[in-house]
Amino acid sequence: MLSFILRRLLIAVPTIILISVFVFALQKLLPGDPVLAMAGEERDPEVLEFLREKYRLNDPIPVQYFTWITNAMRGDLGISLRTNQPVLELIGQKLPVTIQLAVMSMIFALVIGIPAGILSAVKKGTVTDYVANVVALSGLSIPNFWLGIMLILLVSVKWQLLPASGYVPLSEDFGKSITTMLMPAFVLGTALAATLMRHTRSAMLGVLKSDYVRTARAKGLTERRVVLKHAFRNALTPIVTLTALLFGELVAGAVLTEQIFTIPGFGKLVVDAVFNRDYAVVQGIVLITAIGFIFMNLIADVLYVLLNPRLRGQ
Repeated sequence: MLSFILRRLLIAVPTIILISVFVFALQKLLPGDPVLAMAGEERDPEVLEFLREKYRLNDPIPVQYFTWITNAMRGDLGISLRTNQPVLELIGQKLPVTIQLAVMSMIFALVIGIPAGILSAVKKGTVTDYVANVVALSGLSIPNFWLGIMLILLVSVKWQLLPASGYVPLSEDFGKSITTMLMPAFVLGTALAATLMRHTRSAMLGVLKSDYVRTARAKGLTERRVVLKHAFRNALTPIVTLTALLFGELVAGAVLTEQIFTIPGFGKLVVDAVFNRDYAVVQGIVLITAIGFIFMNLIADVLYVLLNPRLRGQ
């Protein structure tokens, strides 16, 4: 298993390097000069030159990239041009908030999507199957921002059951932190639940037609045991892949939901960095996000081996 993980990590290294080159080059192609925003309204030429020298923006682009990637490998992602804080420190402040939101959203998605997909596959062609498909289609079609606004109007403004916005750290008040995250997590989780439901249903339909499932039924096993132990376990491979990718997508793409519910997470940091042309922060965020996706894929690969005994000998 250790050698398997090491091989996957070695494969990931060229991917990260290519992503870093692409991100660095893309930043240089964007219009505008971040130094102009930092210099203020007067934009004294001496100040501009000082800032360019300070942040090494006058160096050739290959030298700038080599300096940046070398520092990044040592854990130094640069300094924010806007706040003058280390980029890694900014990410460390915002990322736990988004991870909490992503974990809670994924719990909603798994609890709703997988049972619905199994039930829909087992009850194929019945009213239950049609209802589950209609609900899944609705979850995929309804925009997150619209659902979030409707929940705020109903649950917070009209019924006054949950806070409309804001965030409380887990370390400060665990119960209040969970309460403030329930609505945004439900908004993100329902869309993911619809996707998981469709993929779970498709995977289960393929497995339920297999010979070993028919053999298990012929042996007199209960339908519950046939479905959960024999069919669902063998249908988990595509579901594990999708879950890993969706979790990475949650961490990287919860921008609108965080804006609607005023959550100071990763999404707000990305938006502020892009609008302020804070190149160091944008580069650091994309690099960390890419590493996160690769890490989630590594977890999915390890789970494959654990779930499928035939892969362990390979």
